[in-house]
Amino acid sequence: MPKNILSRAHSRALTKQHRIAIAGVAALGTAAIALSAVPSNADTVTTGAPAAAAQVAAGTALKNVKGTVTDQLATQTVKLDTFAAQKKAADEAAKQRAEAAAKKAAAQKAAADADARKAAQDRAAKEAASRSVQRVDIQPVAAKTYANNLDGWIRQALDIMKQHNIPGSYSGLQRNIMRESSGNPMAINNWDINAVNGIPSKGLLQVIQPTFNTYHVSGTSWNIYDPVANITAAANYAAHRYGSMDNVNSAY
Repeated sequence: MPKNILSRAHSRALTKQHRIAIAGVAALGTAAIALSAVPSNADTVTTGAPAAAAQVAAGTALKNVKGTVTDQLATQTVKLDTFAAQKKAADEAAKQRAEAAAKKAAAQKAAADADARKAAQDRAAKEAASRSVQRVDIQPVAAKTYANNLDGWIRQALDIMKQHNIPGSYSGLQRNIMRESSGNPMAINNWDINAVNGIPSKGLLQVIQPTFNTYHVSGTSWNIYDPVANITAAANYAAHRYGSMDNVNSAY
């Protein structure tokens, strides 16, 4: 009977030690989590060597966990710093490339503008030279001159008559001039009916003032004694009344 009592007591002691050992092993696996979860005022197991060993192992495991986390954070920080530096360098390179491209574009535009201005100047110079050559090539036609005599007066009158489609020939004008005034542009008739009526015939073709005023040819003088004006006005009157001065053979 006493032997059985000792066996039961020894069995209880071994069972208690086994439980402590198992708790220590579990503490080793979850030391970091277990210690972080234990409040600061919690009771600490101080009885028995297995419990102390478990605390030491848990503390060691916690330190290892903290060291691993710290190392990982440090490594991540280094990676982030490296990425930030690379990004900054890439941004700076892109900025420099953009500035270089802008400068190049500005230089190209300036060169293009300069070329355009030069081309415009060259074109203007060529056009000016061309106009100068044209002015040299196109010589102004000298005004036709006429002798200041009966021949010159008749020829000038014929040119003006041609411009105004007034018929007549050199011979027809000359013949009537010689009969009427003998070629004197200042001739005046003071004895015929016109003179009696106060409107004497005047000039190379002996025209009265009302007739001269009515048949005056534009571009000629309004002076009835002017030879060319007198001839053209008389020829214009004869064209309207007789068809042409060539058809006049007597006083008209």
